[in-house]
Order: sequence, then C-alpha cells, then structure tokens
Amino acid sequence: MKEKGRKVIAQNRRARHDYAVLEEFEAGVALMGTEVKSLRLGRASLVDAYATVDEGEVWLRGLHIPEYTHGSWTNHEPRRTRKLLLHKYEIERLIGKIREGGLTLVPMSLYFSDGKVKCELALARGKKTYDKRQDLAKKDAERDMARAIGRAAKGRARSLS
Repeated sequence: MKEKGRKVIAQNRRARHDYAVLEEFEAGVALMGTEVKSLRLGRASLVDAYATVDEGEVWLRGLHIPEYTHGSWTNHEPRRTRKLLLHKYEIERLIGKIREGGLTLVPMSLYFSDGKVKCELALARGKKTYDKRQDLAKKDAERDMARAIGRAAKGRARSLS
C-alpha cells in the first residue's frame, strides 16, 4: 500500500529565529536502507545541520540519523554527508544566489512525502541580535493584543493603566 500525504519527521525550530527566510525549496535525500528505517521510527535531528554546494551538487551535512537498532553490520554512520536531489536549474540558481553574498542554505524540516524522504531547504540570511529581539517584541505585542481582543469579546475588558 502506497503512503499518501506528508508526515513530518524532524523540524529545525531555531532556523526561523536565527535566519530570515527568503525562499524555500523541496529536495529529495539520497539515503541508505537503514537510514530510512530509522526515519520511519521518527528519529532524526536537524539541530546542527546545514547544506553546502560543492562542484555542482548540494550536500546535507550535520544531519543526525541514529543507527537503526535492528540493523546489522550494514548499519549507516549517524552523521554522514548526504546528497540532496534537486533539478540542475535549481542548483544553478542556488549557486548564483549564494555567491551574491550573505546567504546560506538551511534545512528547515525533514519529512515523508508520498513515501519518499524530502528535505525542505531555505535560502536564508542570518539575523543580527537586534533583529531577533525585535521579532520577539513584535510577537509578544501581537499575543497581548490577541488576549485583549479575546477578553473584550467575552466582556471581561481590563484597563491597561
């Protein structure tokens, strides 16, 4: 039976905090059999992962997929470099944008799409500390406004003074 839909395996939660995402891509991941079995158990970590472009190919480095517990001598190395599968025109576009300056490739999430492992890559620019602080302040202000609107709708308005 063929799997349908999208099942998220791992997400890079800090990526949106640390980077301003400009553009997103979906890439296939070249894996070994035991890696896929380990991913089916929902075990992976994108914490230290990043992508690089070397000699016209895109590579995912630092992705941690733990060894498959029921594997034998054919088990994989947990932090090996894995090839990302993209169209040639996408790779050329990425190379151009990265050389343009200040941009990096950040893996945002790893998921199954119709039974195949995919990686959501983002072309991103690193945020400065004050940008991060600004984003947090903006998020807090929006949350406070939403709470106040909710209270007003319930008739329990509270003065802010």
